[in-house]
Amino acid sequence: MSGRGKGGKAKTGGKQKTRSSRAGLQFPVGRLHRILRKGHYAERIGAGA
Repeated sequence: MSGRGKGGKAKTGGKQKTRSSRAGLQFPVGRLHRILRKGHYAERIGAGA
């Protein structure tokens, strides 16, 4: 008898939270970020912009 308790899996992530929902916005932040980078609208666009 090994007194190890219950096995079970390690917790991984769960539901992925989008940057939009994290910021409380309605539009897709990730998609806009990609479009802005591709279109060369700005020299540098960071995730916090």
